[in-house]
Amino acid sequence: MSETLTLSAEVRERAGKGASRAIRRQGRVPAVIYGNNEAPTGIHLEERELVKALGTGHFMNSVVMINGTRTLPKDVQFHPVTDRPLHVDFLRIGEHSTVHVQVPVRFVNEEGSPGLKRGGVLNIVAHELDLVVDAAEIPDEVVIDLAGYDVGESIHIDQITLPQGAKPGTAERDLTIATIVAPSGLKSAEGDNETAAGA
Repeated sequence: MSETLTLSAEVRERAGKGASRAIRRQGRVPAVIYGNNEAPTGIHLEERELVKALGTGHFMNSVVMINGTRTLPKDVQFHPVTDRPLHVDFLRIGEHSTVHVQVPVRFVNEEGSPGLKRGGVLNIVAHELDLVVDAAEIPDEVVIDLAGYDVGESIHIDQITLPQGAKPGTAERDLTIATIVAPSGLKSAEGDNETAAGA
């Protein structure tokens, strides 16, 4: 389960581009907290604290406590050149709200896959899965066991075991997560055989 992150913030008195630029010059990042049938609240965060939280690798699927308010990050805008965070949107949530999150996928047991053992290549189609989960039970990752998969086979979302309580956030029941493809050497060897047989 994702850990809860904590960030301290101050309320923004003024909105607008000029006010945001002034805040950034002070080493802070403007942000907004919205949702849960409450008025949006403009805030600003310490840039160093935010960058550290972003560096955890699971910022976007972690509950973030901001001054006692439970939130879920929904969007981070970055500067196109420097990559500094420019603005963050946070969604207010209840402790057991149902939330949509993007959860990273991790593949294990490559040695158990006959296709990979024969030189096949794992072609990852979805590096993250859109899941609907309880805000208190957001998983860090979805682990997919590759045992038994051969060349030419695909792994679909309805074939894997999702973390407890998680449901796919997409209506696509056969969403492809990955495929095991033949290496180019194996493909050309098979193609040569077909040519010889056809001649």
